[in-house]
Amino acid sequence: MTTAATSWIIFRRSMRYTLRKPAWVVFGLVQPMLYLALFGPLLNRISQAPGFDGGNTWRVFVPGLLVQQGLFSAVFVGFGILSEIRSGTLDRMRISAAGESGLMLGRMLRDAVVLTAQAVLLTLGALVAGLRAPVGGVLAAFALVTVVGLAVAGLAYGLALTVRHEEAYGQLINALMLPAMLLSGVLLPLALAPHWLSLLAKANPVSHVVTAERALFAGEFSSSDTLVGVAVAAALAVVAVWFAARAIRRSS
Repeated sequence: MTTAATSWIIFRRSMRYTLRKPAWVVFGLVQPMLYLALFGPLLNRISQAPGFDGGNTWRVFVPGLLVQQGLFSAVFVGFGILSEIRSGTLDRMRISAAGESGLMLGRMLRDAVVLTAQAVLLTLGALVAGLRAPVGGVLAAFALVTVVGLAVAGLAYGLALTVRHEEAYGQLINALMLPAMLLSGVLLPLALAPHWLSLLAKANPVSHVVTAERALFAGEFSSSDTLVGVAVAAALAVVAVWFAARAIRRSS
């Protein structure tokens, strides 16, 4: 069976499972919604600070929340594949005619679709809170965060297949995701950071994606920040797909 055929079958299977339990998609929005409701209003006091685009605090804060959602929503899918390993479901799929790469890609596509739905719901909540941004820029930002979700899901599956243990996987993702979030400026613009912290953040690929998201929310489709962020996200997605496919082949 080809990779494309396997990916489509696994995608449909995974989506059916998700649609049977849509509450989990909503529960995944609890944390960013709390940030939106309880942290966002605090930014009004510093709306004239560097990095806030002359007072558009929501247009700076919400894109960061979308990337944060992409990081923390997609990375936890690794626990799902560990559950399938423990139950023997993944092994039964692998001894069939299914293409091994498709077993991962189909799941990653489902995760990207779920993240996009969450991003739409989060942005609708932000519109109620006061967000105002060009429609085209918001749609482009959704596409970018979907690519980020694809990349993080691939990384999550690859790491889970490598460590194959829930406790070890949990500690590993905490060690990786927390610095990635803190050095990306998802909550506050890096323009507020001291010079040494800004230099560290530039080495973090997620920071470039956050900057691109904010540029898109401002309607800057062809700026250097947007182009760099899109290129970084695409490169991460390619590497993540390769890593997940390699991990499932090596785990056989």
